[in-house]
Amino acid sequence: MDTEHESERGRGATSRNGARKQAGPARKLLLVGCATALLAGCASMPDGGEVTPVDQSPRSEGDSQVRVYGVPPQDGAQPTDIVRSFLDATTSDEADFRTATQYLAASARKTWRPFRSTTVLQERPKPEPKEQSDREGANGYTVALSGSQVASVGERYAYSPEEKPYRRSIHLVKEDGQWRIDRLPDGLVLGLSDFQRIYRSVNTYYFASYNTESEEPKASRNVLVADPVYLRQRIKPITASVNALLSGPTDWLSQVTTSAFPRGTRLATRELSLDDSNALRVRLSKEAANADPARCKRMAAQLYFTVQDMTRASKISEVELQDADGDSLCTLSQEQAERDFGPVPRTGRTAKEYFIDAGHRVVAMSDSATEPAPVSGPFGTGKTPLRSVAISRGESAAAGVSGDGRSLYVAAMEDGTERGDPLLTSDSSGKGADDGLTAPSWDGLGDLWIADRDARGSRLLRMREGKGDPEEVAVPGLGGRRIKAIKVAADGIRIAVLVEDKGRTTLQLGRVERNGSPGHPKLSVQELRPIAPQLEDVVAASWAGGSRLVVVGRESGGVQQMQFMETDGSASNAQTLPGVNGVKSVAASEDESRPLIADAAEGIVRLPPDANWKTVVKDGTAPVYPG
Repeated sequence: MDTEHESERGRGATSRNGARKQAGPARKLLLVGCATALLAGCASMPDGGEVTPVDQSPRSEGDSQVRVYGVPPQDGAQPTDIVRSFLDATTSDEADFRTATQYLAASARKTWRPFRSTTVLQERPKPEPKEQSDREGANGYTVALSGSQVASVGERYAYSPEEKPYRRSIHLVKEDGQWRIDRLPDGLVLGLSDFQRIYRSVNTYYFASYNTESEEPKASRNVLVADPVYLRQRIKPITASVNALLSGPTDWLSQVTTSAFPRGTRLATRELSLDDSNALRVRLSKEAANADPARCKRMAAQLYFTVQDMTRASKISEVELQDADGDSLCTLSQEQAERDFGPVPRTGRTAKEYFIDAGHRVVAMSDSATEPAPVSGPFGTGKTPLRSVAISRGESAAAGVSGDGRSLYVAAMEDGTERGDPLLTSDSSGKGADDGLTAPSWDGLGDLWIADRDARGSRLLRMREGKGDPEEVAVPGLGGRRIKAIKVAADGIRIAVLVEDKGRTTLQLGRVERNGSPGHPKLSVQELRPIAPQLEDVVAASWAGGSRLVVVGRESGGVQQMQFMETDGSASNAQTLPGVNGVKSVAASEDESRPLIADAAEGIVRLPPDANWKTVVKDGTAPVYPG
């Protein structure tokens, strides 16, 4: 990471239930008048200054009117008070931590790197005097910090859920008669509520890299992958999001994504903002000046979706890239960006909801329909009892697993089409509901994924375009654990896996890597990592956006709950979901405006935006969206 931009990036955490907690002590709060912005009727989004329009996003609602500043050290303050006030100052809205550094000795001011790492504690760290040794003397003092850690943030700002006790030491000396900190750990240590107030989750976007399969037409599309980062939401937010994008993908995604920006590209201006027409004009350093028109458009697309995710309330009309002198390199309109580079591959004109009804038929419903209708093709007749189904993202084909879990069929959703022979037959000898084939899943490239499982283990398989021979996909991090269910993302780069181990089912996210040769690709799922580590038993999960999943499970000793989780393992800032009884499966669209659907105790139920669950039919199973 370029240290020039470290002060504007960070990673965040949210509470387990997604609810916001109140900010810390009021002794250092200052209110900034937002009424001035409202009376002025601002048409553009400023990136700095003292007045900001109110952001209506869930995370920042109510917070954008508040600025927090630290209090300078007081003469004669004792060591523990110095440390406590220093920690308060690190939660301020100062871009350069000017007040916090006043608590440091001259030597520490030169060496302290606040963004080297970040530790998130359940509560604010507690400073307590440490037993002093005889060597300390009158001019030395040590203060211990303790707390309960819930997450850690590495140097590349990768979020990692990590629950463990926290204990560190800070050393102070007397400098000009005042206690000052001369030795302290690099990085920040923040309480959860402060972290939630200061940081905001933003998706940066990079192009999927398919390596050995890149020569195939289907894999040469401009597929964008969401890579979540956490930015300080009141410190130059647009500039911060662009700097985050230019610094490259996080470590976990860097193996399977690329950036269109030439290496070393940086901003050629200090601050960015949307103009009166909501256009974003970005001057770039000399590295980007020689990009050809096609590459320039790809760069603009990355900028468009990244900054759009940051601004949210303001729809960007166009992105213009300029060289360092202000000459135009290329322009990408909103319409072009959405049409040619939309992060989620199009799912067809209707993108209906689907499930299996009591007559074993695969049926479909639109958002406004009150009654489901059988799909065209063999799966709409009820002659093939199915356990699960998956609809291709173009809604032209369906894949179904037989009721006994042994056979996978794929058929076109067209009248007059025959079912045909099984495309895959399970090796499993078990007859339980958790044996045999999992529910299938289509990626946005047209490939079909499925796992074959039994008591001895499981195999992950892919079928190109839903009709090729099954290719086994290695999952080296699985060990002796068993795959219980899968859901592949539209980009084909990420896969959510329900993993069973000794009676406990967890949700893991894996990265799909493609090696070998174009004729003989070798796929593997690398670096499985937990998405919802606090849930002891996960029942179901579904992709619900570029970097978000909806997850059904329960904590140890708790009841079943449904919540949104981010792909980095943090709880989402999306709205809290109302409860529903006995959920067996859930489906969400990657279009976040679409309703959730679930198989629950009441039957097939649907949750429209800003509403409560409503029963669609009393009898039905396996609800899905295309994918």
